[in-house]
Amino acid sequence: MSGPPAVELRAVRKRYGQVEALRGVDLTIERGEVVALLGPNGAGKTTSIGLMLGLARPTSGTARVLGQDPASLAARSRSGAMLQDTGLPDQLTPAELVRLFRSYYSTPLPAERVLEAAGLHASARKRYGELSGGQRQRVAFALAICGDPDLLFLDEPTVGLDVEGRRLFLAWMADWARSGRTIVLTTHHLEEADQLARRIVVLDRAPCSPTSRRTRSARAFRASGSGSAWRARWRPTRSPTCRSAASAARRTTSTS
Repeated sequence: MSGPPAVELRAVRKRYGQVEALRGVDLTIERGEVVALLGPNGAGKTTSIGLMLGLARPTSGTARVLGQDPASLAARSRSGAMLQDTGLPDQLTPAELVRLFRSYYSTPLPAERVLEAAGLHASARKRYGELSGGQRQRVAFALAICGDPDLLFLDEPTVGLDVEGRRLFLAWMADWARSGRTIVLTTHHLEEADQLARRIVVLDRAPCSPTSRRTRSARAFRASGSGSAWRARWRPTRSPTCRSAASAARRTTSTS
């Protein structure tokens, strides 16, 4: 696709007081890619998403989204995010929340399509405070897609979902990916990442370029006629910690 990459992180470092959450990360995500960020707790997955969304600024280095400052209106109006902590008011219903969030965008998706994609029709009139954890996760997903975003960020998207909710989510993700949108998700589940993503990026605590590989799912996309041919490719790493992460991921997800 033409134009600047969907996401660019260049020599990014992020500190919170004495804690260095990210150390010298370089990452490029092209438009139309479906990328999963993997790593242990504290590796910087959520911090990376926050930088891409403009919710935080790098201590050093640069972050760009669709060629723009992530905090700019131009970037935010084309991005959607499903985060772990939503802080939504308990008194509003999912239908009311969808109507509210749609009003923030110039070309939102139809409310009915949003509710259907999130599997919320049955609970659309319940108050948010009365919803189960899985239903609240569906609401967070619905609000993330209200603006029909070109770039979608999903932070641990299937946590709390029941079997049916997870099935609906995976089906919607496949449709969204086929439409050529860019999706960046974080997860602890390697199997889920391999099923959803065309590329897996392993983040670790050492200063390095994130380890990257193409997934088995990429071959399925190629076979269905979407996208170009992918081959498993590991970026060379120098840090022992990076090599360790790469080796662990390679052993777990070696391609057939």
